[in-house]
Amino acid sequence: MKILLTKEELQHGVERMAKEIASVYAGHQITLVGVLTGSIVLVADLIRAIDLPMRVGVLDASSYRGATTTRGELVINSDLMLDISGRDVILVDDIFDTGHTLKKVMHKLRDFNPKSLRSAVLLRKHGREEVDYVPDFVAFNIPDEFVVGFGLDYEDMYRNLPYLAALEPADLEHHANVHRA
Repeated sequence: MKILLTKEELQHGVERMAKEIASVYAGHQITLVGVLTGSIVLVADLIRAIDLPMRVGVLDASSYRGATTTRGELVINSDLMLDISGRDVILVDDIFDTGHTLKKVMHKLRDFNPKSLRSAVLLRKHGREEVDYVPDFVAFNIPDEFVVGFGLDYEDMYRNLPYLAALEPADLEHHANVHRA
């Protein structure tokens, strides 16, 4: 694997984004809604770094299933989400790739009547956007590579890596061989 961002770089980027969020919402209570499962590490770090009163919830939204690096049909389950009506809400996701998932989830959240709604992502891939939407808060811009670590996965593996790494073809082959055995 090729390391793109070290543990320290990730920490500094999340802290920078937390300060930006705190500045925008100074004096207000916020509600963070994390998109499962990829955002859990980011959400955990953000709630410790943002010095504002806050509520925290999650929802399940996914368009990638199994051994794939391409997008499938988006499935959203908001049953786990707390009430966001009349609240200042920030949707937190791990990565803004093509943008389809984030745009659709943002649209769905508007049905719950938040006072305001913004988005925060750990990563934004260059050259992959296919929608007319831009996240409000971005910790890092990265090249178009398949990345794992810091909550991001490949076949539900590698989320625990404390750094962000790009999977190379040899890594994918090794992963397939190890998990076939």
